This record gives sequence, C-alpha cells and structure tokens, in this order.
Amino acid sequence: MKKKIAFATCVQLGLSCIQEIYRIGGNLDLLITLKDEKAKKKSGRIYLDDIATEHSAPLLKIDNINDQEVLNALKENQIDWLFIIGWSQIAKKEVLEAPTYGCIGMHPTLLPVGRGRAAIPWAIIKGLKETGVTMFKLDEGVDTGDIIGQGVINLDENTTATELYRKVDDMHITLISKYWDNIVNNNIILTKQNESEATEWPGRKPADGEIFSSMTMDEADKLVRAVTHPYPGAFYNNGDGTHRIWSAEINKDEGKIKLRDGYLIPIDYEIEG
Repeated sequence: MKKKIAFATCVQLGLSCIQEIYRIGGNLDLLITLKDEKAKKKSGRIYLDDIATEHSAPLLKIDNINDQEVLNALKENQIDWLFIIGWSQIAKKEVLEAPTYGCIGMHPTLLPVGRGRAAIPWAIIKGLKETGVTMFKLDEGVDTGDIIGQGVINLDENTTATELYRKVDDMHITLISKYWDNIVNNNIILTKQNESEATEWPGRKPADGEIFSSMTMDEADKLVRAVTHPYPGAFYNNGDGTHRIWSAEINKDEGKIKLRDGYLIPIDYEIEG
C-alpha cells in the first residue's frame, strides 16, 4: 500500500523537490508552509499556493512547525512520512513522531560534516574541495539522524554561492528522484552517522560579510564568493559609504581595497549611503 506523504517548506530547495515529486508521478497528501507575512526576507523564500492549486493538494499555512494545528493535520490526513526541507525551526518530538514512520530532511553537506547553519557559505569559506547533500531521517538533534542517501558536489577556487546553491538545488532533485519509490514503498535503508567525524558550523549574520584590510587576498576572495546572491553580499566600509560587493578579483600589486598581502578589486558592486 502506497504511503501518505506530507511536505513542509518555505524555500526554493523544497519547492524544487515538490515539483520533482509531481514530475515523476508522485503525490503529496498535504503541503505545509509559513504564513505569507512570515520570513519574507529569508534567502530563497517561496510560496506554495500555485502548486497546491495545480495539484489539488491541501495547503496549511502556519506560524511554527510545532503548532497543534500541524499535529492535528498530520493525524487527520493519516500521514506516514513528513518531509521538512529548508525550514529554520527545529521540529520537536511530538511532530517527529506524528507521522507513522517519521520525518525526512535534507542538509546541504555530507553529514556528519557541517551540521548546523549556513552550509553553502561555510563550504566556500573553508575552501572545501567537495560538499554535497544528505537525505536523512530527522531526530531530536540538529542534523544527527540516520542517513538515507547522499550526493557529492565538487567545488573549485572559483565556485560562488550562486553556483553552489544551484548545484545543491539540483542535488535535492536528484535525491528525491532516486529515493522516492523506496520511501513510498517503505523500503529505505538507514545508516547511522559516524559521530567521530561530526563537525558543527555556526549560523551567519549579514554583518559577517564585512571585509577588513587585515584579511588576506584568499580570505577576502572566499568571503565575496561565499555570501554573494542569494545571500546578503560582502561589504567594505570606507569614507564614501558601504561598498556592497557581489563579485571581485584579487591582485597582488594594485587595486581598490588594500588587504594584508594585496588588493581586492570589486567588479559587480553597489555603493550604499
């Protein structure tokens, strides 16, 4: 018997997964998203009204994933699995246990490396050669649940957040397509994460995008690439205002912004204030 599936998201990564589920002939029995006025400035924020209407799927708009109305809807619709993807709020035990078999999430690193926040910027700032996306069963920890599957994404010294976000989006689609039948037929194999290899990455704020003259060319270059669109951008403050930098080059001998071992040359930028 096919399982009844619900999907909670408010960002493009989740919408891409929903679109892929319908593209491969799957069905969703309940869609959950944030109320329209909430998280308007969240990177990649989307709305599910159109796709819910197109596929005649019930759509529940909420304040918090842990609200009683979520629990009620999961029980009333007899949901077997709930996907929670691109969702900042941590689902509590009651929500995780409300679907028959539990909840499934995705995280844009190769877990157990890079648990936590800001996975796309950190992968670039840390100069990783590869990252990826992990599909896993949610538990009460942060990104600690058993792994269903992973896909690897390669990075190089020119990779930007814009490019990596698109590759992460594509990998979400790939993993959904690969494991959908196993999920609906309750045929998934779970693999425990290796705690000895686990690392945690902290959240980032727009203020963390500031470029300082004490930085090396390598550090400044990575920061610009890491926080460009869809993130708030790197910035540099000088006498004539804040330079919001979306792309830049580095040069050892000359340029606009003096760094510890050379210069940063903004290419795509705006001057604010």
